[in-house]
Amino acid sequence: MALQERMASIEALSSIVRSLSRDVDERNEAIALLLDLSDIPQVRQRIGRIKGCIVMLVTLRNAHESGTYDDAEKLLHILSCNPQNVLLMAEAGYFRPLIHYLKEGSDMNKILMATAISKMFLSEQMKSSLGEDGAVEPLVEMFKSGNHEAKHSVLAALRNLSSSLQNAEILINCGITGSLLQLLCSVTSVLMTLREPAAAILSNIAESDRILLHRDAAPQMLSLLNLSCPVIQLHLLRALNSICGHTNAKRARAKIRQNGGVQLLLPFLREKNVGIKVAALNLMFHLSKDASQELAEQIRETHLDILVKIIASPTPGIAEKAAAVGVLSNLPVSDKNITKFLTQANLLPVLISLLEANISASPSPQKMWLLEGIASVLTRFTVPWDKKLQSLAVGHGVLPWLVKLLSEGSVKAKSKSATSLAQLSQNSVALRKAKSPRWLCVPPSAESYCIVHDYQCTIKSTFCLVKAGAVNPLVKILEGEEREADGAVLEALATLVQDEIWENGSRAIEKASGVHALLRVAEAGELTSQDKAIWILERIFRLEEHREQYGGIAQALLIDLAQKGDPVLKPMIGRILAHLQLLQTQSSYF
Repeated sequence: MALQERMASIEALSSIVRSLSRDVDERNEAIALLLDLSDIPQVRQRIGRIKGCIVMLVTLRNAHESGTYDDAEKLLHILSCNPQNVLLMAEAGYFRPLIHYLKEGSDMNKILMATAISKMFLSEQMKSSLGEDGAVEPLVEMFKSGNHEAKHSVLAALRNLSSSLQNAEILINCGITGSLLQLLCSVTSVLMTLREPAAAILSNIAESDRILLHRDAAPQMLSLLNLSCPVIQLHLLRALNSICGHTNAKRARAKIRQNGGVQLLLPFLREKNVGIKVAALNLMFHLSKDASQELAEQIRETHLDILVKIIASPTPGIAEKAAAVGVLSNLPVSDKNITKFLTQANLLPVLISLLEANISASPSPQKMWLLEGIASVLTRFTVPWDKKLQSLAVGHGVLPWLVKLLSEGSVKAKSKSATSLAQLSQNSVALRKAKSPRWLCVPPSAESYCIVHDYQCTIKSTFCLVKAGAVNPLVKILEGEEREADGAVLEALATLVQDEIWENGSRAIEKASGVHALLRVAEAGELTSQDKAIWILERIFRLEEHREQYGGIAQALLIDLAQKGDPVLKPMIGRILAHLQLLQTQSSYF
């Protein structure tokens, strides 16, 4: 007994604990000895207080070494009778005892464990581990049925855990959304301190698209916006942004608009708090994705003026500018009054300056969104029915930047840039005719001569894609893996094979390795892109030189596509096969 007492002293136990970090044999002996000594109550109390002991035991348990794993597991279980030891285990990443206390401990110990979770620094893996092992469900139960102190500690814990998407889904499945909204609607003074963490949790869990199952959640959050303090407003706006940003959120966006969402957000354009203003702008952008006309009907010139000033001013950060540009990008391009106002407000040179400053800068999500928004707004200034506006845009130097976006922008920016280039190029033939001189004093220079338009083209005079150097980057997009921009790129290339210039345009596309790229889209693109690619190919294969060079590689693909592809493609494929002398012109393919 005297020996056991000496072994149970702090000095002796500390020496045994140090042996846990030595070689395998010494480690095995040390942990077995600690397990034997743990029968003594004083030892159980002292072991947890020895610096590094519990961390070492958790490490040995996690290592799954034969000879130490079982003993480490048993010893940790014995030590878990002390809540303080359980907290140390949790800090070391071993959460099972803590979760046991959350489920079956006393009310005081449950609050202790919840408070501990709220104060821990948790990695994503640790958050996921807590969720997988069952920490979330008992916390939700505490929140629903516990007293004020329990609710406070639980909300703080859930705030920490809910930033994990996996845990957010568990929380939604546990039905916490309605309880949080009910708390936010409460005017009871004792619950007021709980509203901010509740709003923060809503903001976190809204990142899961499962929130869309609660169809009244977004309208309720919207109704709370003007009744909340700035901190809660920001959480609610972020939650609404997450909800509206989900790919399948069309119905949720419609419901927010029906509840006056856009009208409610417009006053936030004058908000002094930048975070709130940016969040409100982002929400306006999301809401107007599929309702641009509705936005146009509600937005006034005063609002447009504020948006232009945000974009033009040097003070706002890139997030604020990107959000303002994003809202403008969703306004209908066909609205001439909006175009007139934005033109008179000198937005065009501002956008080009922003392009110049950001297109080659180190990439970030905000810069990418800004460039996408600018590329989208520029389609307004290049509409084919307004040559004067096109000339203004080209005069400000828009064409080279559109071409640069084809190589350096995101797929969405590439698509919008290609749309602008297509719109400009639609008028190249007409501009060539309008400006063709009847006689020349000086012979035309070979450098400015355009093989496609058979004219002395310049970027400024005819908006020529060839002179702008756009053909190669357009074809390169078709050669890539992303298919989103195909439709816009094909529309741009199609302007080079219009009826009057198809022969020269075909050669220009072929020279840029366009035939292989077009065949690739014909094989693997979306139906509308396949249709347009085959339409261009039909014109290219009218030329004998192209039939000889590419007929062999094209025919197997085209025959397969005619047999297995969409029936709408068959007539045009039939024409190409006729060019290749594989079908009679009168074939039923037409």
